[in-house]
Amino acid sequence: MTVPPEELRLAADFPPATRESWRESALAVLRKSGIETDDPERALSATTYDGLTVRPLYDAADAPGAPDASGVPGRAPYVRGDRPLPGWDVRQRHAVADPDAVLADLENGVTSLWLAVGREAIPVAELPRVLAGVYLDLAPVVLDAGAETAAAAEALFALAAERGTPVRGNLGADPIGLAARTGGAPDLGVAVEQAARCAAGHPGLRAVTVDATPYHDAGGSDAEELGCSIATGVAYLRALTAPRPGGAGLSVPEALAQIDFRYAATADQFLTVAKLRAARRLWARVAEACGAPGDGGQRQHAVTSSAMMTARDPWVNMLRTTVACFAAGVGGAGAVTVQPFDACLGLPDDFARRIARNTQTLLLEEAHVGRVADPAGGSWYAESLTAGLAEAAWAWFQEIERAGGMAAALASGLVQARLAATAARRAQDVGHRRAPITGVSEFADPAEKPVVRRPGTGLAAWGEDGGLPLVRPAAPFEELRDRADAIAAETGARPLVFLATIGPVAAHTARASFAANLFQAGGLATTTAGATTDPAEIAAAYARSGARVACLCSADKLYAEHAAPVAAALREAGAARVWLAGRGEYEGVDGTLYAGCDALAVLRATFADIEKADIEKEVTR
Repeated sequence: MTVPPEELRLAADFPPATRESWRESALAVLRKSGIETDDPERALSATTYDGLTVRPLYDAADAPGAPDASGVPGRAPYVRGDRPLPGWDVRQRHAVADPDAVLADLENGVTSLWLAVGREAIPVAELPRVLAGVYLDLAPVVLDAGAETAAAAEALFALAAERGTPVRGNLGADPIGLAARTGGAPDLGVAVEQAARCAAGHPGLRAVTVDATPYHDAGGSDAEELGCSIATGVAYLRALTAPRPGGAGLSVPEALAQIDFRYAATADQFLTVAKLRAARRLWARVAEACGAPGDGGQRQHAVTSSAMMTARDPWVNMLRTTVACFAAGVGGAGAVTVQPFDACLGLPDDFARRIARNTQTLLLEEAHVGRVADPAGGSWYAESLTAGLAEAAWAWFQEIERAGGMAAALASGLVQARLAATAARRAQDVGHRRAPITGVSEFADPAEKPVVRRPGTGLAAWGEDGGLPLVRPAAPFEELRDRADAIAAETGARPLVFLATIGPVAAHTARASFAANLFQAGGLATTTAGATTDPAEIAAAYARSGARVACLCSADKLYAEHAAPVAAALREAGAARVWLAGRGEYEGVDGTLYAGCDALAVLRATFADIEKADIEKEVTR
């Protein structure tokens, strides 16, 4: 039986939902939580590193522009995608000359190869052996050879000629990206030469890749990554369309057909989705300005972020890369690379590579993520975020253009300064644990057994001297963990912080748990005094523990009476520093730790006190 739409009233028994009714309900909840405000949307909003406000509620009034501003899939402005359905290209990275691993990937779900060629990667001379069992006309090959791009391209052409088969993929020429990575000056000659060659006789092969991941890896925001990529793409368009002998002499549509883009996908799924959608809008605008609006579909390769990976508790990286892969697929990337969970530890093992492959296979074959074109399209939140990112990125792109273009902006330090400023803000958020990293800055396990891998280039990232750095936000906490492990290996005991728990369990548990979580993020062990308010009893427990630093943990009401005498007793027992979990000033307390405090500063000060106390103890012996 078919019910006419006008009679199908799914919410007939419920009052109509309005923005005002939501605001009233949100205000009631906030006031119960002790938050006094007249604007719940403002109180619950967040701001991205690009200054975009992410609100808790969106409705039709927040949709940017006309209802059809995003277009339809496969048509300009390509916001809604430019890839054929279903699915996307499963692209796996290889940085070791291992033909067996290459074939294992292709036999188990991978559809194209991304080969790192050159120093500390696959030697150019090894390319024929690595690709020995690969059908070049079926499995696209994407090269990432840096300064050896010309030699790697020649080797690939020679192999295809020897087999008498066409080759598909991208030669990976990215001289501006190479300059960003290494600090050198870009030479666009190789990109120009290879683009002309591909356009003339290799229809399935492209020459140029605009790799935006170095800007992301250096700590840049999403709009900064987008703006740098568009500025780089425009620089290549100018070179490819310039008349010979200096340029490739291609038409605008021919030049557009030679360029691919590579972006980072992160565990922030909505920003990743919006970034990929905004990137297509931006590139379509460039194509339109160049007189080729129908050729502005951007070919995107998304790779799970190198910067978000952690060396500690690396198993959590599986979750991060799964979310990032999902976001890349939903965002419409034409090719996706999932980095193995152990990539920042060295060369990934077979298990890690298998999990990386199967992450994509599950999302494609079991979850059917790739069967829907632009599933985020029409979402007021996604459309608003896409438009905001596109606007911010275009403003940054214009600033780069006013500076003389991407090469000049790199040479002058404009790009580096902008990325460094954003990286510093990001580091502040991580250090204060406003941007928590699970297994590292939050819920760390000091007794975690390290995962060991063979040395090598595991991450798809660059961090060479003179070029843009690789900024992993987890690194400062991981360095402290390494420091604690070294002390434990040398002394046989992990550095310890004594938690002076004051009062009954119900009074001190919350703050003791918070303090333990914070100190464990630096690899420090903790022990507690138990449920007592007796300063002498707490001091005796401290002395027995062998700790050098203590932290008071209790409720504010108990602090008022007991904080000062307990702190004095701990000092008398030899405590080098006395922290307090909570806020307020109390006699004998050196500092406080609380949600939003500078956790890295707390940990570094604690390490300094422990190491100083140990030295003084050795001297007195």
